[in-house]
Amino acid sequence: MNILHTSDWHLGQHFFTKSRKPEHQAFIHTLLEWVVSAQIDAIIIAGDVFDTGAPPSYAREMYNQFVVDLHRLGCALVVLGGNHDSVSVLNESRQLLSCLNAHVIASTEGDLAQQVVVLTHRSSAPGAPGAPGAVVCAIPYVRPRDVQNSVAGETGVQKRQALEQAIAQHYQQIYQLAKQRRSELAQQHKVPEESIPIIATGHLSAMGVSQSDSVRDIYIGSLDGFDAKGFPPADYIALGHIHKAQKVAKSEVIRYCGSPIALSFDELNTPKQVLLLTFDPTSDTPTTPEITAIALPMFQPMQVIKGNLEEIERALEIADQQHAKTTFSGPLWLSVEVQNQDYLSDLQQRIQTMCENKNLEVLQLRRIKNAQRQLLNQQQRETLAELSPEQVFAQRLAMENETKNPTENPTENPTEN
Repeated sequence: MNILHTSDWHLGQHFFTKSRKPEHQAFIHTLLEWVVSAQIDAIIIAGDVFDTGAPPSYAREMYNQFVVDLHRLGCALVVLGGNHDSVSVLNESRQLLSCLNAHVIASTEGDLAQQVVVLTHRSSAPGAPGAPGAVVCAIPYVRPRDVQNSVAGETGVQKRQALEQAIAQHYQQIYQLAKQRRSELAQQHKVPEESIPIIATGHLSAMGVSQSDSVRDIYIGSLDGFDAKGFPPADYIALGHIHKAQKVAKSEVIRYCGSPIALSFDELNTPKQVLLLTFDPTSDTPTTPEITAIALPMFQPMQVIKGNLEEIERALEIADQQHAKTTFSGPLWLSVEVQNQDYLSDLQQRIQTMCENKNLEVLQLRRIKNAQRQLLNQQQRETLAELSPEQVFAQRLAMENETKNPTENPTENPTEN
């Protein structure tokens, strides 16, 4: 059985006033091509289908059309709600989409059995019961109110421990229901239980993961990171929320797939991908997936340029020449980070002049502190125990001067008024 793990589409996102609609359309088109070429049985979207709780109409249209196209290809879909998604928005079409072999789980509230989804092989005849391929513990973003009752008098540490235990307990409850469902399926289809894998999902921040600028921290109550030990012993755990693809707790089977497009400039150094899970029921380990990272192309060229004004001017010339050799007709989106001359008041105008008659568009302009100010900030992070009274006074005086004569403007956006 072939399953694609993806997450964090953020349909409807605007990036420095720029719509991501063409990129998302190109990604969905690529995804549908893979469904055909790789004979994908199911796709799991591990949260954040939309960028906001009130997505624009074109984003909802893209989502609905994707479900229709996927159904025509005989591929199942599991959609989990994320922290960006509105429960009501996802639920408004849930029953209708269920007729198109799409399982939408917007929240953990309600009947726990609804969070257990059975995926069948796409080779099954339409309308037939179908041979079971996997059982999914379809757990979306966990809201504290859905799994925990507030207790008066608890300390912050006690609240954090209680919430982590409540989330872990919820995972264990769904996992036990999934095991029970797997046993029923094995008896019904006369196959060994060991031939049916159990997949769990989640949309949260696991402890120790690397985040990007575009990720909005999830603080579930007072819990800022979930310990991987709280996950059940599922055969694979498909996670969402973190936009950089990575393993969790050095485990091969607990993974973030990352977002399909770069949602911030600092994600450009991280390859974008989806994960292909292949379960072979005839192998010696039928529930151990073969995991393949399928690289995604960059649907919109983006680049970060750093340096002083002279270096940036040369880099802009090179970037424009290289971009002209590509097949992209639109402009190259840039983040420009100016060093040394960050104090200039006409910095934005200078950069715009450099980009004239070039197929470049600066979406972000950042002023980087010079070495002297960086050294001062480094010194300010020293503890009092490391400084003499004279050094403390000198640094405090320097901070006062910095406050009275501000020259910092950390981020400018030339496209905004």
